[in-house]
Amino acid sequence: MNAAMINKTSFFILRVTIIIFICQSIVYAATPVIDIEIRNHLFIPSEIVIPENTKVKLVIHNHDETDEEFESYELNREKVIIGQRKGIIFIGPLPAGEYPFFGEFFPKTAQGKVIVK
Repeated sequence: MNAAMINKTSFFILRVTIIIFICQSIVYAATPVIDIEIRNHLFIPSEIVIPENTKVKLVIHNHDETDEEFESYELNREKVIIGQRKGIIFIGPLPAGEYPFFGEFFPKTAQGKVIVK
């Protein structure tokens, strides 16, 4: 391979890498982020409203010392959030409606719902 071919190949790889990076940045920038806290075995806020047909990133901050599992049959999601850590869950796009979720380890207190409008 000569120097001209190597330069052309390197330039092509650089262009493709930049295009991929830009496309990923656009996708992640367009995804709304909603923060939810777990405190004293409660989800705060217990109700979140998201737009219809939109993918959303939930960032769940567990401020309790104990672990909790975000569980939702309707959203088809479950994730253990370790105590004093955070977890990320993507939901949607969803049609209009209400989608309950609860804490698997403390289901009597840790309850909430996603309202899609």
